Amino acid sequence: MNPTFSIITITYNAAQWLEPTILSILSQSYPSIEYLIIDGASSDGTVDIIRHYEAGIAYWKSEPDKGLYDAMNKGLKKATGDYVWFVNAGDTLDSADIVQQVASLVQKEPTLPDIIYGETIIMDEQGHSLGLRRLKSPDKLTWKSFRMGMLVCHQSFVVKLELAPLFDMQYRYSSDFDWCIRCMKEADTYLNTRKVLSHFLDGGVSTKQRKASLKERYRIMCNYYGRVSTNFRHFWFAVRFYTAKWFKGRV
Repeated sequence: MNPTFSIITITYNAAQWLEPTILSILSQSYPSIEYLIIDGASSDGTVDIIRHYEAGIAYWKSEPDKGLYDAMNKGLKKATGDYVWFVNAGDTLDSADIVQQVASLVQKEPTLPDIIYGETIIMDEQGHSLGLRRLKSPDKLTWKSFRMGMLVCHQSFVVKLELAPLFDMQYRYSSDFDWCIRCMKEADTYLNTRKVLSHFLDGGVSTKQRKASLKERYRIMCNYYGRVSTNFRHFWFAVRFYTAKWFKGRV
């Protein structure tokens, strides 16, 4: 049982960040990887970088799109592996043998798990580690886990391709949150690798975009978990945040 991982990179005018992403995937020791790059018609040299490495890329395309999630849908439609794994421009896999480590864990399972997941390290734009994400992956993941927020970064969330739906284009900033929940609602088996799978580039999202993303996540949470439950949890999050801030200020 040697599953094939379709690793998809989405990029747009990311020449500064793309090469480390590509190298982190092409350097993997595990052989059964299908690498796809979907570019949104970049004009900054991104396409030149893709062409430089195209011998190791199963499929790539550069054309205008309707945004990040439209590009991710294009990647899903072209993928042919057992699993789909999104590692976008600026993000990297944890090490050159991390896919092999994941595959070895999968091979110990009686059947292919529907979802594989792990931890994520946050990186700044200078390539320095900011440590693990504040939200830690739960020991046992279910679709209800995301009532507490996006506990697993999509860069460390690997899904059977046959279960993966297309991203909902009504969401501009948080469709990955919705997508993960929909994947989990279809899943029966999970594999917690208990490993750091990826490094996520903290790109410094603007305050305006962050607010829009949080509003979308609120809508998504209300859709799946109910408005009353979601409002209660947001109230508790606010109390916890300001209590921690108050105690920190008095130390």
